[in-house]
Amino acid sequence: MTSTRPYLIRAIHEWILDNQMTPHILVDSQHDQVVVPRQYEEDHKIVLNISPSATQALSLGDDAVAFNARFDGSPMQVYIPIQYVLAIYTRENGQGMMFNEEEGSEPTPDPDSPTPQPTEQSSTGASVEPSSKSSKPSKAHLKVVK
Repeated sequence: MTSTRPYLIRAIHEWILDNQMTPHILVDSQHDQVVVPRQYEEDHKIVLNISPSATQALSLGDDAVAFNARFDGSPMQVYIPIQYVLAIYTRENGQGMMFNEEEGSEPTPDPDSPTPQPTEQSSTGASVEPSSKSSKPSKAHLKVVK
């Protein structure tokens, strides 16, 4: 089956706009395919405002999120493959959804080991902020920011 991530991103985006809130996405920016303003990333993560007032030609496709925006007055075409969108949430109250790793992005299991259980998406009521405390590959976590 295809990934549910692009469908959920589109649905949450629409829900956020219907409630007159500002949609933001958390992106894993450490991959070469991700085109974002690198000067704003922190710990290989970046938060981007994807509201209609902040973007032009926003495309929430099945394979990628793409849009044009200005950063410090300079225009840029942003491109994020869908598997690197880690969360979508509102700026105002942090409500939204955080995504687990995509099934296809995990290492192939040993045939003799037990089959892993499928992962589920979780919803959140907190703002998303990158973690810098772990020496393991970083995963996004949620933290209330005032």
